[in-house]
Amino acid sequence: MTDDINVAFDTVEARAVATHTGDPLDRISVRDYVRTVEIGAFQSERDTKQRIRFNVVLEVADSTAADTDDVDQVLSYDTITEAIEEQLAAARLNLLETLAERVAENILAHPRAVRVFVRIEKLDRIPGTLGVDIVRSKVGAQTGYTADQDINPLIVFMPNQVLYGPELDAWLNAIAKHERPAIICLEPAEKQPSVTGISMIDRRIGLLSIAQNAWFLAAKDTRCVVADNRTELDWAIKNGQLSVWAPSRIVLDAVKKPEAGPNTPLALAMWFAKEFFADRTILLQGFDGAINSDRLLLVAKPDDL
Repeated sequence: MTDDINVAFDTVEARAVATHTGDPLDRISVRDYVRTVEIGAFQSERDTKQRIRFNVVLEVADSTAADTDDVDQVLSYDTITEAIEEQLAAARLNLLETLAERVAENILAHPRAVRVFVRIEKLDRIPGTLGVDIVRSKVGAQTGYTADQDINPLIVFMPNQVLYGPELDAWLNAIAKHERPAIICLEPAEKQPSVTGISMIDRRIGLLSIAQNAWFLAAKDTRCVVADNRTELDWAIKNGQLSVWAPSRIVLDAVKKPEAGPNTPLALAMWFAKEFFADRTILLQGFDGAINSDRLLLVAKPDDL
């Protein structure tokens, strides 16, 4: 028991050695890699950055790099740092556990990677550190689920004039019959709460007002499924589901948050389209204040879709 406790609180290199069985494997490591990011599930961790530290040990299959001194024959340390940076850039996360899993999956995608130890610690939450350790191996490793760039979704911006108008059914029929899987983006509800004058709070209220419209549309037509996260939307794209975007989670969790907000809903929809690799946003007739862009296509009637 004492040995187990010692190993648990030791370095990731010590854990790798203590838990290894079979023939010895080469190991490469990145130690004390510190990044300042926005992460965390608590409200106090929103809209603020904190330091997190990575220690990663990767066990790799044998190579002839040492014999040939050929850099092309070795798994580069960049494999680790690039995996970290890619996941930090992908989305704002609530949990260190999620980040550790995604970093491990990314690293294990390399053909020579065998087993990886990932330790991530928050340095600013308490006087000491708090964190998570995981170990993952090639056996049983899963491929990370990301948006499929080969499937180009149809992003449709539906103004309130259509949502609350008599032609809603005709528009939904045309959207549902389209050859591409569609995601509908909306304006805020017509009756919105009063603004508070606090930008962060007003932004959230506005995003929730768009979600209110999304649920209204879902109640009007059962083909419309409200989705608020990338996993649901990626699945919908792959399976041809007609989705309605509730924007709060994706907007607030974005690493690089959009300049557009609920007060500029069309620009927000165009940002969303770019995030999901759509070549353009379809604007249904009836929106007041359209913007000019080669990524925007105005459609006047359902038959033209």
